[in-house]
Amino acid sequence: MIRMLRPSSLAFILLLLLAGCTETMTPTAIPATETPSPPATSTPIPTPPARSQRVLLMAHYMPWYQTPDVSGYWGWHWTMNHFNPAQTDENGRPEIASHTMPLTGPYDSSDDALLEYQVALMKLSGIDGVIVDWYGIEDFWDYGVLNQATGKLFEVIEQAGLQFAICYEDQTIKHMVDNKHLAAADVYTHGQEVMLYMQENWFGDEAYLKSEGRPVLLTFGPQYYAGGSDWEKLFSVLDVQPVFITLDKRLGTVATSSFPWPPMWASKDGVLTQTALENYLESFYTKVGGDAYRVAGAFPGFHDIYEEAGVSEGYGYLDDQDGETFRFTLDLALSHNPDVVQLITWNDYGEGTIIEPTEEFGYRYLEMVQDARRAMADGDFTFTAEDLRLPLQLFNLRREYDGDGAVNARLDEAFAALIAGDVATAANIIESY
Repeated sequence: MIRMLRPSSLAFILLLLLAGCTETMTPTAIPATETPSPPATSTPIPTPPARSQRVLLMAHYMPWYQTPDVSGYWGWHWTMNHFNPAQTDENGRPEIASHTMPLTGPYDSSDDALLEYQVALMKLSGIDGVIVDWYGIEDFWDYGVLNQATGKLFEVIEQAGLQFAICYEDQTIKHMVDNKHLAAADVYTHGQEVMLYMQENWFGDEAYLKSEGRPVLLTFGPQYYAGGSDWEKLFSVLDVQPVFITLDKRLGTVATSSFPWPPMWASKDGVLTQTALENYLESFYTKVGGDAYRVAGAFPGFHDIYEEAGVSEGYGYLDDQDGETFRFTLDLALSHNPDVVQLITWNDYGEGTIIEPTEEFGYRYLEMVQDARRAMADGDFTFTAEDLRLPLQLFNLRREYDGDGAVNARLDEAFAALIAGDVATAANIIESY
């Protein structure tokens, strides 16, 4: 995700130049740069506001993968115009734009069986829902395709009794203006249309993440609508103003708070040290400690493939320390009593921030999420590490019996049992094939 943050200052432009950051004008969603370093603060941590429910665990999710068997082509996020997933190495591993391989192999974000697999895993791991990285509504590059995939995901999320929210990428406005798809004079009208789309399709849904009746809306930035007055114009057409959460720094009075992200801008000689990571997170949690609604973050590491793909020089490396980086960031996030912990990310393979099971680390991160969920005070979480293996078995059966109506009807029952918490029934059905 080369996401470019607020081009509003000379310092930021110089930072991009020094980092060797480039923008690829390719007809797809673009990969991401990182946010500038927030200023140091010595302000004491305020007393966090009281919450009426336990902390929610929400996975930041990318809906941007395509494969020939579903969409008819390999999407940019598997190829980055460099790799060819149709080719395999001596071990039969497809050549994809990632250092890690999902247990399912490269997949399509609109594949029904894949969405079923992912959502079942979330349910069994104790994840409460998804925050989708969303590029808007326009039929430009792959934004429209991503929007359709997002809608399909939300249907399965809601079926499973989970929640969903949007993290809006307003960098899309810049790309559309630069490529003459959108006139500069129409950027506010377009932004209002985007807000109305979310209101009409999602904000009012019972499954949409809310705080005191208001929908929670994140943005990765902002990057184009840089001022608070810009967002006030966008929100003016809505019935209810969202609880607006911006990246790293709260935007004036229009935003309620901000959320953290792996601070790869703090890398030295290509490496983000543990000390730099801890300094960033402690500074961030101090800054948001008194905010009315707080979104923390946990992530397993960072190992992008942009240099190998020729996209950019890359943004540094954060060692996963065999899972300890995720454990540390998750424990630290929970210790600050947030409303939400955003798990960064479910499936950004290009940047290597994945907690979805892979060939390299298996179910390590979802088992850690289970441990955290099990330790929460409500005490109603009973799923085990062994249960996490069932969704992949179900996914493989969907592949094996594709087109067999009778078998798939039984597999529908297995999925329904899984998301209802009846693991024994699901396992009996799955094991019968």
